[in-house]
Amino acid sequence: MNSLKDAILKVLGKTYQPLTLVEIRFKRYDLAFKTDGDGCPVLLFMGEKDENGRIKGARYARRLLKAADGKVIKDHWDHKGKATAQL
Repeated sequence: MNSLKDAILKVLGKTYQPLTLVEIRFKRYDLAFKTDGDGCPVLLFMGEKDENGRIKGARYARRLLKAADGKVIKDHWDHKGKATAQL
């Protein structure tokens, strides 16, 4: 789970409600991600949710850099290691 696959990147490429935590089930993974002020996912927890609501798996952070006109200059997900997120 060190690199994100195209299918998951497609889900993360969408725009969601700004400044929220979104939880979805994608294939065999539970995904939880936080969005920025523009509604773009910037922090991802991916794995399996346990009985306490914690996702055990991997944590990713997004480097998203936009120009003044809104054009995306850099868009990259970095694997930050194992994670247990209380949601």
